[in-house]
Amino acid sequence: MGKNAEEARTLSVASSEAVRTCIGCRKTDAREKLVRLVKSASETGEPEALVDLRRRMPGRGAWLHPSTKCLQLALKRRAIGRALPGVTSAGGLEAVFAGFSGHAD
Repeated sequence: MGKNAEEARTLSVASSEAVRTCIGCRKTDAREKLVRLVKSASETGEPEALVDLRRRMPGRGAWLHPSTKCLQLALKRRAIGRALPGVTSAGGLEAVFAGFSGHAD
């Protein structure tokens, strides 16, 4: 896909909506249709990725469609660790994403 096609797809979303890119499938979508991940410290002090449902937690965020398909792509591509430097554990995310229902991929 060329740069012009990417720009056209981005412009197709209403200009008043914030547009983000899913780190799993790499498609752009409105912020309201994606789930935000943030880096946080676990009980052991090791960095881990958490789901920020309210989209208000401080720090750098990464965006994913609320589907297990996009999560699996992000894990396979190691995109979570690149988007949130230092994160090596995303263990609890699969259970959270399995709980999302009624969302299109």
